[in-house]
Amino acid sequence: MFSFAGRASTASSIVASLATPAPPSKPSSPAASARRPRLIMSAPVFAAPSAVAERSQVGLPWCPCTRSMDAVERLKSGFEQFKTQVYDKKPELFEPLKAGQCPRYMVFACADSRCCPSVTLGLQPGEAFTIRNIAAMVPPYDKNKYAGIGAAIEYAVCALKVEVLTVIGHSRCGGIRALLSLQDGAADTFHFVEDWVRIGYQAKKKVQKEHPTVPFDDQCSILEKEAVNVSLYNLLTYPWVKEGVANGTLKLVGARYDFVNGVFDTWEK
Repeated sequence: MFSFAGRASTASSIVASLATPAPPSKPSSPAASARRPRLIMSAPVFAAPSAVAERSQVGLPWCPCTRSMDAVERLKSGFEQFKTQVYDKKPELFEPLKAGQCPRYMVFACADSRCCPSVTLGLQPGEAFTIRNIAAMVPPYDKNKYAGIGAAIEYAVCALKVEVLTVIGHSRCGGIRALLSLQDGAADTFHFVEDWVRIGYQAKKKVQKEHPTVPFDDQCSILEKEAVNVSLYNLLTYPWVKEGVANGTLKLVGARYDFVNGVFDTWEK
């Protein structure tokens, strides 16, 4: 998941750094807008005026292969490359998909741009029905509050008949850092982010109770796995998932992708 701008040394200041205020009642000045923090990759800085400066500030190399190209043209050229090198060369893969899909997996993964499950796991088109969101969280069954997630799970299990539900956390997850940084009773600074990551609240409390003296970064690494376990538990609150696990037609798998060290861990629930 993308990390939030403005990392500080204490939990409370980290929370403050997450702030993207609600839209002001009066238009803000260009100067004020330029100073507002925004979501950028693992960046302990405010967003820079240009992409070049932004990547330089966070210690990332400039990418002339993509950034020097018009944004829309980059998408078009990417598709052309895919079509000529993959689509046109694999009719045996893509022709059957024209008639429908029959994925084996449902994958919950983080929206972080560094963690694309199709790439990291070598999943082919048609193999995985995929949901991506902040911190790869699965909320408990709630027909009103989380209907979008519920609809995806119901369709995957009841209509597509997937066999494996996989929740994948990852290293240096900004959503997990946000969760661990939240202070009880503190006001939210985002419209949606804090409420969403609170899905993993019980995992946070578990880590803080069992590892109180562990440094913050290490607590985050532990929480990246524990939050996955909460999501796996939440999956069982969906009646068709609980039934499928009970009768052996569904398997729940947790995973964590460590892109720092190139490691992928899995465990079953």
